[in-house]
Amino acid sequence: MSSAVSEALVTLGRRYVRDAPGTCGKAALAARCLNPWLRDHPRRRVVDAVFGARFAVDTRDLIQRYIYLFGVWEPHMSRWLRGRLGPGDVFVDVGANIGYLSVLGSRLVGAEGRVVAIEASPEFHRRVLHHRDLNGCDNIRAVNAAVSDSRKKLTFVLASAQNMGANSVVPWDGPVESRFEADAFPLPELLEPDELARARVIKVDVEGAEGGVVRGLAPVLDRLRPDVEIAVEVTPDRMAQLGDSVDELLATMRAAGFHTYRLVNDYAPGSYPAAVRQARNGPVRWRGPVRGEVDLIFSRVDAESLG
Repeated sequence: MSSAVSEALVTLGRRYVRDAPGTCGKAALAARCLNPWLRDHPRRRVVDAVFGARFAVDTRDLIQRYIYLFGVWEPHMSRWLRGRLGPGDVFVDVGANIGYLSVLGSRLVGAEGRVVAIEASPEFHRRVLHHRDLNGCDNIRAVNAAVSDSRKKLTFVLASAQNMGANSVVPWDGPVESRFEADAFPLPELLEPDELARARVIKVDVEGAEGGVVRGLAPVLDRLRPDVEIAVEVTPDRMAQLGDSVDELLATMRAAGFHTYRLVNDYAPGSYPAAVRQARNGPVRWRGPVRGEVDLIFSRVDAESLG
């Protein structure tokens, strides 16, 4: 089959996955054909997300490929944010990547609200600025810095350009795609007093460094608004390599009056067609040990599930 024919079929397949009603055959088509093809034959496009914003993407990268293919990244998190953020709120996006959730949050909080998009990578910080301007999101304040428990300089490494969001300070002894240094600060030092006081949701996705972020935030947890909720992608194995533990993180949040909930998240491409179209229940109470990567929501609401 010629390359031109293959490209045409991929274009038609993407259109079917994104726009056709129902989910028949979409999981297999996305997982077996479209996802690997777009990874190995990168496209660079400006595309619309399902909520109407525009993003400049390179499909070699996992996150950007999913935005191109499905119009969404982390559909369950995206849906949960739509139910939490409202006009006038502040959304703090720690580990903003190219700014997908920041732009979504910008639309949810409106002109009177604020989004603080914090990203350590200089390249991704530039992408956040580009997407802020592309979508007219004047309420996004973009910060190029790392977040930790104290002021320090951190070295980030990227193992593969096929998942550029995996920039991490966790030690890596294999081949390295890229490396950069960034100044790190406790989160309260990067936020203006009004942003800290008005924060409705704080999202933390820092590829194993979440222990340091939470320790740096711990001294001000009792100063946050009563209904604040904190979403943390927890990666126990990576945390352990930095000398951190999930148990310590959970204990810190529990001592500040927060209950723990788990939000569904699945990065498999075959899971996306159904996730984009079918509503799931919100985060559910989490009582057991944390063994693997999981999205946790910390809330002062005491219930079996969060709406």
